[in-house]
Amino acid sequence: MKKFKISIGRELKIVAGIFLIGLLIAFSERKHRAVTIQDVEIKLQNIANNHFMDEGDIIGLMETDEEVLRGAELGAIDLNAIEKRIRHDRYVKDAELYNDLRGNLIVRVSLRRPVARVVRSDGPDGYIAGDGTVMPASDRYTSRVTLVSGPYASTLLRMKNISESEDGAAMLRFLNFVHQDEFWKAQLAQLDVDNQTRIAMYPQVGGELIEFGKPLDVELKFKKLKIYYKEILPRMGWNKYKRVNLEYAGQIVAE
Repeated sequence: MKKFKISIGRELKIVAGIFLIGLLIAFSERKHRAVTIQDVEIKLQNIANNHFMDEGDIIGLMETDEEVLRGAELGAIDLNAIEKRIRHDRYVKDAELYNDLRGNLIVRVSLRRPVARVVRSDGPDGYIAGDGTVMPASDRYTSRVTLVSGPYASTLLRMKNISESEDGAAMLRFLNFVHQDEFWKAQLAQLDVDNQTRIAMYPQVGGELIEFGKPLDVELKFKKLKIYYKEILPRMGWNKYKRVNLEYAGQIVAE
């Protein structure tokens, strides 16, 4: 019969070590909660080309006066609740609150970036962010992005996030493709989208109407359109055609 030896001393050392670690963690947490907030620093990210919000707006979303926060113990502030209030705003992509070594409360906020502005005659305009979130238009700032109009515009603005529907997700992929391509972003002034999500595009240069069709096979259709701009127009002239259709596979129809 095999005999097993149990080292009591070793087990006691392990238990004591775990207990000590627990005490250190508890002490660290109490010390952290007892930190006195010296100041509040707002750090806005993705502010380039997105001036919908400033530091004052973030303070307003916090619903807690700066003077109340200064001098308060960190443990007495519900940071999670403040983060949720900030994230609730459509312009905000993410928010994080934490303290630095100097005792300052850091409020780091990442803003959403618009990729298109939806314009309509039957209601206020709105923006589509890169993640599909529908954001309200602002009286303070107008972002220079592609305009979207037409019957489908109102449908887009009724959504919280256009990627929630199949047609909306396809439209979002199209808008992100245009926004990320410097040439098309500069060349396309406005998109008109009908109720079947067929897209007609109006360029900045040239008077032709470009019939893109549904936002499918996006990269392939834009490759065809680039051939039209680089090879056909230089030979035929910029005012030769009034309509260009990209819907047919493998060909460009220009009239």
